[in-house]
Amino acid sequence: MNRCKRLNGLGLHSLVLSKASQKMLAVKAKNWSESAHRFLKFCADSGNAEACYTLGMIRFYCLQNRGSGASLMAKAAISSHAPALYSLAVIQFNGSGGSKNDKDLRAGVALCARAAFLGHIDSLRELGHCLQDGYGVKQNIAEGRRFLVQANARELAAVLAATPSAAPASGSWLTWNPVDHHRHLIGAGCPLLSDFGCNIPAPEPHPASRFLSEWFSIRGGNSRPGLRLCSHSGCGRPETRRHEFRRCSACGAVNYCSRACQALDWKLRHKVECSPVERWAEEEGENEPNVNGGVVDNNGYEAMVES
Repeated sequence: MNRCKRLNGLGLHSLVLSKASQKMLAVKAKNWSESAHRFLKFCADSGNAEACYTLGMIRFYCLQNRGSGASLMAKAAISSHAPALYSLAVIQFNGSGGSKNDKDLRAGVALCARAAFLGHIDSLRELGHCLQDGYGVKQNIAEGRRFLVQANARELAAVLAATPSAAPASGSWLTWNPVDHHRHLIGAGCPLLSDFGCNIPAPEPHPASRFLSEWFSIRGGNSRPGLRLCSHSGCGRPETRRHEFRRCSACGAVNYCSRACQALDWKLRHKVECSPVERWAEEEGENEPNVNGGVVDNNGYEAMVES
């Protein structure tokens, strides 16, 4: 009995909690309780960056405790936690928790750059688009393209490292698909040079994102009328005000919290659902609508417009 008490005590020691892994901290939305909240807080107070990020996302988006949630994510970001840096960037880009005037594009770019330096794939892709579009930073198309290529290469490498047995069959991921990429104008048919990347399985969502998706699924979508969820199923972020997220300017049927989520959802499902893109695929030889007109850019990649 004494040994059990000692083991239980050691399990709640701050040093042990500070080292708790991502899987240990994962909690299902249906099992959320005050004790689960308290356990994550114990881990966060012990300096566990994963716990700070997970609890910060839950408080910011699910419990609508914006200040506390952002502070916890910032605490994780100080410890060079790449997903926390990226999530704070998304908040800055969208002005989440505030008004449209609260957007800080330069801060978003700076946070993305820090996460990209750590090799975070979504941040690399987001930063690439910011540089290509001159969004929050001086436009540099060549440098933006370089970041997109790096994101695609890291994304492919991560899949091959996770499933080495699938390597022999990976040729299909690298095969150029003239239908899906019919408007790609850069390079000699290499998907690493596209905005889409390779045709590979979507990465497993972070436990915090999975919690958000489950939380709002249980509640039948965002609990606040008129607010939408990001259309990428692996994200789970809801709007914090009406028309916060940008929608696909080609079909207007989906909306995303970020360009990174748009790219992932495009490969996952939207490339076969976006009706205008299917129509343009059949209209070979015709001039392509310009992104400035709110349709699609010269790589066949959907533009996003403010709602």
